[in-house]
Amino acid sequence: MRMSNLHHFTEHHRYCVSREFGLSHVDERMLSSVYQPMVGAFAVSLYRLLSAHIPAESIGYSGVEQQRRLFMTLGVEPNEKGRKYLVDQASRLEAVGLLQTSRIYAPENDDYMYEYELMPPLSPADFFATQHLTLLLRDKIGKFAVLSLREQFWSREPEEWSSRSVGKENISLPFYDIFELNTHVIDYELEQALAEVASVRQPGLVPAAEPGIDYSDIILRFPRESVNRAHVEKLRYDHNQMGVINYVARKYELGPQDVCRLLDEDDVFTADGEVILDTLQYKASQHYRQDLKRQEKRDIAAAKVVSLRAAAEGHDLSAAPVEQAVEMEYYVEVPPQFLSKCDIHQYNMMLRNEPYTRLLQTFFPGAVPGQLIDIFEKIDLNYKLNGEVINVLIHYLMTMVASGGEQRMNRNFVEAIASNMLVKQVNTYEKAVRYIRDQSKVKGKGAAPAASGTGSAGNRQRSYNKSGGRSGKAEIPIVLDDGSAGTVSEEEFAAMMKKAAEIKASKKKGALRTP
Repeated sequence: MRMSNLHHFTEHHRYCVSREFGLSHVDERMLSSVYQPMVGAFAVSLYRLLSAHIPAESIGYSGVEQQRRLFMTLGVEPNEKGRKYLVDQASRLEAVGLLQTSRIYAPENDDYMYEYELMPPLSPADFFATQHLTLLLRDKIGKFAVLSLREQFWSREPEEWSSRSVGKENISLPFYDIFELNTHVIDYELEQALAEVASVRQPGLVPAAEPGIDYSDIILRFPRESVNRAHVEKLRYDHNQMGVINYVARKYELGPQDVCRLLDEDDVFTADGEVILDTLQYKASQHYRQDLKRQEKRDIAAAKVVSLRAAAEGHDLSAAPVEQAVEMEYYVEVPPQFLSKCDIHQYNMMLRNEPYTRLLQTFFPGAVPGQLIDIFEKIDLNYKLNGEVINVLIHYLMTMVASGGEQRMNRNFVEAIASNMLVKQVNTYEKAVRYIRDQSKVKGKGAAPAASGTGSAGNRQRSYNKSGGRSGKAEIPIVLDDGSAGTVSEEEFAAMMKKAAEIKASKKKGALRTP
């Protein structure tokens, strides 16, 4: 029990006891014969007293009382000496795994409350299999007493059963061979009722939860001379801010030391001592990405060392993989640069069985570019993509680049395809071939609408053919002005003037008739 100030542990403070088990006869004997020599009779008496707070036939929590009951029942004076003694006895129980003490801060009373969670004694088999507890018992009672005590807990099996020639067969029937449950109907009322009457703590679920970073983990590591020390000390009772810090720590896999380093930087706290979430997340993200890069380099270096040692010891010859055949339906086409070197059978066998380093050398007349080797080395060692899948990926990339496409083989492009393969769980040669075939179909379908779209667009807007430079519309003949279009004969001119006079007279008559 960590207690820095005894004024926080007095007879006036309240406490409760929790127990999720019942003491059996074997547990009682373990307490008397094994645990009592290690921690003392007073500590075992404290354990029994706390266990008696809850009825023997029940589990769960006791009522909330003042610690005056513990002091008076155990005959301990409620002064500084008595408090130290009681803290020491509780610490002994905690050290051997019989007790866990929690301190709860109550803001409404501005005071502490204690919870004593009892743990069951270990079974004889588990206890004597635990080295540090066995050594502690040896130091207390001696080696021969430990051996004698261990023999007292076991009853030997019959002699006729201990011989090796006896064959033992398990003929027990499982549950579902005897009983049949109606699993087609879900009883929500029963599940809700069981959840309501269940205890608050569920022992089976507590170990699965990841422990968060506590205030004590931060303040013990935080530098005293830091400017942000005062802001960090305010986090002691600010559970919301501690929740924000734990959220960032869990998101970016930060430990207590990393959190202290980030909280010690500038612009993490406001003037009032509030944690700035955006700034903390930005700094934590940078720290996380740097750790990933360092871990990738360490993994690559370690893999190189292992491969070099295996090659030096000759393990590569003894553990050579068996050559795998390729089915005809999963054959891929031979790239143009390999047509004069091998046929389709040889190429596909090489694609499945050769390591990617050897395959890369066949695509280049000279040395393979170092940047390209680094890209596939990272995919192999960090992403853990299978070798045959990497070979299919190399074939797909080389074929795409050699076909005259505008796509360049850079790191981002290659890692995007590799990550897409990992997400789709492409882990065999057959799956990889199907993947690149599906990708080729998608690219073909994407090109067809684009080509047909240019023809339909010609009906709506002016379009030009790159080859001829002419429009898709029909050409309209243009009448040229040769100077003869403007001449009119005298008879035609007189008829035109007469027609104009008739139109003018008809307009005047219509205007006079209008009221």
